[in-house]
Amino acid sequence: MRKLNFTEAIDDALAQMMADDQRIIVLGEDIPLLRRRLLVKFGNNRVMGTPISESAFIGAGVAAAMTGLRPVIELYMVDFLGVAMDALMNHAAKLKAFSNQQWTVPLVVRLPCGAGYGDGGQHGQSLWGWLSHIPGLIVIVPSTPADAGGLMMTALQTEDPVLFFEHKLLSETWLEFLGMGGRKGLNFNVPADGARGVVPQKWSPLPLGRAVKRREGTDIVLIGVGVDVHRGIEAADRLEEEGISAAVLDLRCLIPLDKSALCEAVAAAGHMLIIDEDYEGFGLSGELAAVVLESGLTVKFGRVCTRSTIPYNRAQEAEILPNVERICTGARKLLGV
Repeated sequence: MRKLNFTEAIDDALAQMMADDQRIIVLGEDIPLLRRRLLVKFGNNRVMGTPISESAFIGAGVAAAMTGLRPVIELYMVDFLGVAMDALMNHAAKLKAFSNQQWTVPLVVRLPCGAGYGDGGQHGQSLWGWLSHIPGLIVIVPSTPADAGGLMMTALQTEDPVLFFEHKLLSETWLEFLGMGGRKGLNFNVPADGARGVVPQKWSPLPLGRAVKRREGTDIVLIGVGVDVHRGIEAADRLEEEGISAAVLDLRCLIPLDKSALCEAVAAAGHMLIIDEDYEGFGLSGELAAVVLESGLTVKFGRVCTRSTIPYNRAQEAEILPNVERICTGARKLLGV
């Protein structure tokens, strides 16, 4: 049995796949530093740093994927994807449909995401709801090292463009960086479990679109992805002390979405509370409610999301992001306690 940190697990699975498939290349900002172990192992022809020009290297990655390579492109933060959306939204996502599946874009984009450390609304967004809105993209948001590595294996084998979200509060690399710049001693709301965990000796791909129940419960089901799963588990533990039995469902993938598992969990509990660090309006929480209602279920619904632009001020940031207190309050309100 071995344990790895969240980012270590992703890189370990990536290294296993790179050894087996010479078509896989890695490129992005600060990659020679961030992925130095991969650089040492595979050399600078396959692990490449790029200028700070997201539109250039994502566009190059799309072209490389079209011509036979399998690029893994890493942005410094998901927020910076805004300057490269044409290549992703209008080309990578649509080429398979436009060509009647004669062309594919087997591309993986690694996207560090999330707030909770005082970096503001241009650096702390999640944005998976926005990106899930675009047909043709696969969207993965793992919550544990084992899932992160296994789903990265799957992403590297699919023929479709994949957006692979990695929450910063689950990343040891990011947590080390976040303690700099006057932030030492701050509580980053890091989950007790998730950033480090048991992983397999040899990686195998995990199926896409397969949710997993992290905790059983009968009164209400808490639903989320990434770091929000761990916040949900902690909230469920607190609610149990009050006599409330809460299940926790980890979606793991947003596209494809495990609608069957979602509806089954909601049917069993009768109350659903969505935890979503992405924006509330026109986002994931509303889509999940629509899926459940369209299935014919009658349910009491609530959500704990990010409702406005994320502020730099840490106290204000803590008020608008999902946290354990807000989750518990939302669950009590939904249950009429």
